[in-house]
Amino acid sequence: MRVDMHEAMITVEVAYALPNKQSIIVIKIPPQSTVETAIHASGILQQFPEIDLKVNKIGIFSKITQLNANLRDLDRIEIYRALIADPKVVRRQRAQNAIKENIPKKPR
Repeated sequence: MRVDMHEAMITVEVAYALPNKQSIIVIKIPPQSTVETAIHASGILQQFPEIDLKVNKIGIFSKITQLNANLRDLDRIEIYRALIADPKVVRRQRAQNAIKENIPKKPR
């Protein structure tokens, strides 16, 4: 019995988002392909040349992973951008500003 190559393929998504644009590319790749192989096969690096696989963190369904991790059918690879600001610092600044705005001013 001969197995059709398309039947032996798995489907994965490669996702990357900017504040004003996002891309989710669905591809078919051989089973046991790695995250890095799928990213290259998707063509997303040509669409977003600012992606640097040595710098950008990569995840599968929001869990950080390595480029050499094997994929399973229907996995979604997410390429993360660097944070502009630390979310903890931003929340702390917002809280401090809210406190300052609610403090009544002393009469003169």
